[in-house]
Amino acid sequence: MTLLKKLEQKKGFTDTEERIADFILKSLEDIPNMYIQELAESTFTSHSAIIRLSQKLGYSGYRDFKVALIHEIQSNKHAIADVNPNFPFLPTDSSLTIAKKMADLMIETIRKTLFKLEGDQLYKAVEIVRKAKRIFLFGNGDSQIRARSFQNKFIKIDKHLIIADEYGEATWNALSMDKLDCAIFISYAGNSEPHLKILKYLSSLKISSIMLTGNPESTMSKLCDLTIEVPDDEYDFFKIGTFSSQIAFEYILDTIFSVIYANEYTRNLDNLKKKEEAFRKWELFK
Repeated sequence: MTLLKKLEQKKGFTDTEERIADFILKSLEDIPNMYIQELAESTFTSHSAIIRLSQKLGYSGYRDFKVALIHEIQSNKHAIADVNPNFPFLPTDSSLTIAKKMADLMIETIRKTLFKLEGDQLYKAVEIVRKAKRIFLFGNGDSQIRARSFQNKFIKIDKHLIIADEYGEATWNALSMDKLDCAIFISYAGNSEPHLKILKYLSSLKISSIMLTGNPESTMSKLCDLTIEVPDDEYDFFKIGTFSSQIAFEYILDTIFSVIYANEYTRNLDNLKKKEEAFRKWELFK
């Protein structure tokens, strides 16, 4: 059993030892730099009580106990835990514990997204975006933030994407599209009624469309030319935030951009160098 588990279970602890254990668990960030006197004062106990607890846990004294605790804390930073995407942290977690859980959630979400991603899907998505005259991005709320990030990256390689929902103009933007354009819909639930109507219209004109969603069985998904699925781990409403879905969307969009960039790597680097020269000549960043 790990040291942290022993502290959590408090098996055979006295009331004083339980108080010390509770404080340690809540102060894991501070304990590595805390002397025994500081710990005693913070827990309203004594040196001897802390030493007795250290010995009960199998260590010769507080110093050995602290070395073992630091080692376990550092080891846990590199171990990937199974984190609930809807409630990834608790009100009793320390700030370092929350940071660790959020890192684990990001890593696990990306791993799951990669597992679902198929090579031919990625190739088709890249080809649709690369060949399109104009790319219209449909997404609301947090998904529109992901769309804006995607838009911003393409400016660097001279492709200017359009946020279709901006200023409530999704319908007018859709009506301006033709067969040389493509649409990317970013929707975790895939059940937006306004977007469904737009997608039906685009489909009737055979305008290419890509869907990023956690619901590949939705009507919107079935109307799109290509659907890329992200992990379906979040509740519709009962959650702290849209952490997992937005991490997955960002990962997919970043990957599409990266593949497109890599396809014309030399040209894009040459273009970047020319812009850097212009920045310096005209002092555009000052």
